[in-house]
Amino acid sequence: MEGTEKPEYGKVVDIVTRDSLRELVTPGLLAVLTPIAVGFGLGVGALGAYLAGTIATGVLMAVFLSNSGGAWDNAKKFVEDGNHGGKGSPAHEATVIGDTVGDPFKDTAGPAINPLIKVMNLVALLVAPAVVSLSIGTGANTGLRWTIALVAVAIIVASVVISKRRPIAVGDPVEVEA
Repeated sequence: MEGTEKPEYGKVVDIVTRDSLRELVTPGLLAVLTPIAVGFGLGVGALGAYLAGTIATGVLMAVFLSNSGGAWDNAKKFVEDGNHGGKGSPAHEATVIGDTVGDPFKDTAGPAINPLIKVMNLVALLVAPAVVSLSIGTGANTGLRWTIALVAVAIIVASVVISKRRPIAVGDPVEVEA
């Protein structure tokens, strides 16, 4: 490692892209399959309550993350302007750590909740006619409803278990010789 060769950016981008897409499978399945499991398993009323709860908590969480991230970012700028000891002070060190957490809150986590809410609502709207037709009237079929709900729950559980068993390290594990 003398710094004379150009780095292989393509390999890094491939590893990061592959791992990030792999890690997005579980949250994506949760967003799509949870309204299906709730709607078919618990019925129309529970699906409406689930959506109301999702919207209420999601909006509040998005606002919380965006505002707290902005506050931590502004706290660092405030200290860097010479307040509470300025740059190099213990207060500055603390605000740098806060900004490290705050920037992802403000720029990624908070805004990402809105598409999550939209996906859940869209899936619920798409399955609502089937939930109603299998729940009420002459086409009611409790066995089919429960089968669909249990399959959705099984897929959710399997994806969570698989994602928790994966190693945290990026790319292929490197073997260390003793």
